[in-house]
Amino acid sequence: MSTTQIRHWLYEYIRFADEKKVKAIYTIVEEEIKEKHEIWNKSFTKEMQHRAKDIESGKVKGKTREEVLKAAKLLLSK
Repeated sequence: MSTTQIRHWLYEYIRFADEKKVKAIYTIVEEEIKEKHEIWNKSFTKEMQHRAKDIESGKVKGKTREEVLKAAKLLLSK
């Protein structure tokens, strides 16, 4: 069974599962869910501040939103 099919079946199961089962499933994956949603931790914030300072000082040349979108579209069209 493909991962896509497994996701579909899990989604369908959770949609209609009783409260106790949903809570049990959540308990199994709770820490991983929290880690993925805590992107703005101290380390990440410090790194972003460092990168912003490098761009503002001219040490690193940044790209505009338009330049990034153009490059992404180019890659997607290949």
